[in-house]
Amino acid sequence: MTSDIKVKVRMGEITGGEARELYASNPIILLPMGSHEDQGPHAPMGDYLLAEKIAEMAALRAGERGVRTVVAPVVPFGGVDYFGPMPGGIALSQTLLAQLIGEVLECLHGRGLTRLIVINGHGGNVGPINEAARNCYRRTKRVIPSIYLWRIAAALLPDVVGVEKARLSLGHGADPLTSIGLHLFPELMRADLVPEATPLRSDPLLDLPFTDLGSLSFEGHEVSVPHEYDEIFHQGVGKGDPRCASAATGAELTERLTEVCARFAVHFASRVARWACD
Repeated sequence: MTSDIKVKVRMGEITGGEARELYASNPIILLPMGSHEDQGPHAPMGDYLLAEKIAEMAALRAGERGVRTVVAPVVPFGGVDYFGPMPGGIALSQTLLAQLIGEVLECLHGRGLTRLIVINGHGGNVGPINEAARNCYRRTKRVIPSIYLWRIAAALLPDVVGVEKARLSLGHGADPLTSIGLHLFPELMRADLVPEATPLRSDPLLDLPFTDLGSLSFEGHEVSVPHEYDEIFHQGVGKGDPRCASAATGAELTERLTEVCARFAVHFASRVARWACD
């Protein structure tokens, strides 16, 4: 007889009774992380929604391949970087975020849940994730891998849309997030507010062109500077042209990211089976 009970992958939806049985097997846990910041006038500020959804789809796919995988509650607030000036933005200090991740790991490990993968969707989270993972490794010799979704998606983009279009569309407030948002959450996107591409501003004090967040070009060489994003970008959009984004591109990127995460979860499970509940 086939069960009609839906497989739950979100930890927040798993009941206490289900948890006692499920967690005894030490399943793979995906911890999605993102940010709550300006993503352009056309996209939701909560880009953590994308990381959370991809983690959920990857958990389901890994489960179909025999590796029980669940998704921890998303960490929606990113580490502080360049986006402080945006009204409504919420970010945590790098120190606090590293401590938060570390305490999440401690809670899970303390209950025998030792096989965790971070699914990251924000550049400002990279440092805190690495710090927490290093501290965990020094204490326990357990590895906490982190998959930075948008770095992988940026590398995949030329293969999906072609090198020239990728060059035009890649950037904050544009691809890959705009295309993935158009695919996963079209009802939240504002196509009527997609801005035209605008060149990055120049630094008014040093009279040098910005090349990206926090960097200038001096005689072809990169010089780091401590500016905020709204001094560089226009309406939260930098370098890339969001008009080049599409739901079709988002669907292909989402599929590839989901497959990468699911395949890695299966691989990780096969290598850390010895990390039994203890």
